[in-house]
Amino acid sequence: MYKVLVVEDEALIRKGLIYSINWADFDCNVVAEANNGLEGVQKIKEHHPDIVLVDINMPIMNGFEMIKETTEEFNYSAIIVSGYNEFDYAKQAIRFGVSEYLLKPVDHEELRNALRRAIEQIEMRKSYLFQISKKEEITENNVLNEKLLLLTDKSVTVAQMIQYIQENYQKKIVMYDLVEKLQCSATLLNNKFKTETGTTFNDYLNRYRILIAVEMIKDKQYPIYRIAEMTGFKNYKYFNIVFNKYIGCSPKDFEKATY
Repeated sequence: MYKVLVVEDEALIRKGLIYSINWADFDCNVVAEANNGLEGVQKIKEHHPDIVLVDINMPIMNGFEMIKETTEEFNYSAIIVSGYNEFDYAKQAIRFGVSEYLLKPVDHEELRNALRRAIEQIEMRKSYLFQISKKEEITENNVLNEKLLLLTDKSVTVAQMIQYIQENYQKKIVMYDLVEKLQCSATLLNNKFKTETGTTFNDYLNRYRILIAVEMIKDKQYPIYRIAEMTGFKNYKYFNIVFNKYIGCSPKDFEKATY
């Protein structure tokens, strides 16, 4: 699973980017967010993201400065999100190896296409590095094969856990359900999930539920208390707390803002 970091100083735009698409469709997960370039540097060092969505003009440190300071060491694919359609910015983006340059307001289909191209870039880079590694370690093929088998097993297990969330998020989900289903200990499952996605199982579950809740609030078909129930939150007060944690406002305030 590809780890994503969103760096944008305007909170509404940042939340809009995070909750505008279903990241699981692209085998991605937003592991962190930052509101300026300096905080972005810290998050990159902490989470080692595969893809970074970043604004250019931000306080303290701008997007290009953040990319310049981190991209060589951490080797991620950067997608620029900017309100400025200027040739000088585009030239800098090319110089820093940015995979995409999107203009605000971001079109959701353009963002999806940018993610696909960023993932292609990541896979090409991985393939190149693997070929280099293969040549350097030709005498250690058995060890490499064992590592690849372990990675494949880990990915399959995490994919099953994510599928379980997508199919059962409306219900009460506890790790013991997956322990029985996947025949692994809770500790092993939690460790695999954190390693693969960059976040905990419970955090991913809550983020996915809030993503679905956001779409349902936008559709305006159900009252908020029903949306809470339909997304697996049997306690309405807890739904409010979780929603506010991820979106930055209450469900009612979000509903008012969408009218």
